[in-house]
Amino acid sequence: MDFVSLKALSSALLPPLNLLLLAGLGLLLVLFRRRIGLALLAASLAGLFLLSMPVVATTLAGIFENRYANGSLNLDGAQAIVILGAGSYPAAPEYGGDTVSASTLERVRWGARLRRLSGLPIMVSGGSPSGTATSEAAQMKASLNEDFRTDVQWLEEKSFNTIESARYAGQQLAGAKIIRIALVTHALHMRRARLAFEQAGFHVIEAPTGFSTLRPRGILNFLPSSQGLEVSYAFLHEVLGLGWYHVRLASMEQKGRQ
Repeated sequence: MDFVSLKALSSALLPPLNLLLLAGLGLLLVLFRRRIGLALLAASLAGLFLLSMPVVATTLAGIFENRYANGSLNLDGAQAIVILGAGSYPAAPEYGGDTVSASTLERVRWGARLRRLSGLPIMVSGGSPSGTATSEAAQMKASLNEDFRTDVQWLEEKSFNTIESARYAGQQLAGAKIIRIALVTHALHMRRARLAFEQAGFHVIEAPTGFSTLRPRGILNFLPSSQGLEVSYAFLHEVLGLGWYHVRLASMEQKGRQ
């Protein structure tokens, strides 16, 4: 399945599109099965309301993120820092071309700080799945060089997803005999990323960033917001992706044994 088809399928399975599809089905059924149709409409609205509440969103995100809550990080034994891409800001008018997205910039900033603290060399990883003229890796290198005065030693520019990032990174770093890496990605994404990189033969030291810190005060924590829905979407995307990666990696491992 190509990148666009996979994205379309995942969108249909995740909010808000899955809830809108459910509501559409409910409206259709109201004409023929009134009770069932109204029940589906109510379920879709309730789901949208709950997933948009900051208190619900941050509680869900905490299932994956709370393991890193103490903020401690020990890079002893790491041989390199690997920063994963998280999208592009295409044709950015103020930069005169493609550059890193806000999410990728969060990872780049943290990777630059880890480089200053540890002195470890950096690999940036990411192709151009969205069809930008330059790869995410090239955009990250430019940002690290120009915005953070930080050198990049390796570029991995072929991957369209985290499994490919792990595989291609392994191929590039094998020559330098690097297997212990500090992996930089968002805290929500870390569990899936670690699975892919450990399957590729790496020993992973988790270096997460971009925590879901959406916690408005008082009643605002219970009022639906676009930010709340965004965090809920990200969590459910990771749940779906983690399940898919377990299946895909198991299939790849089975084929390798044959």
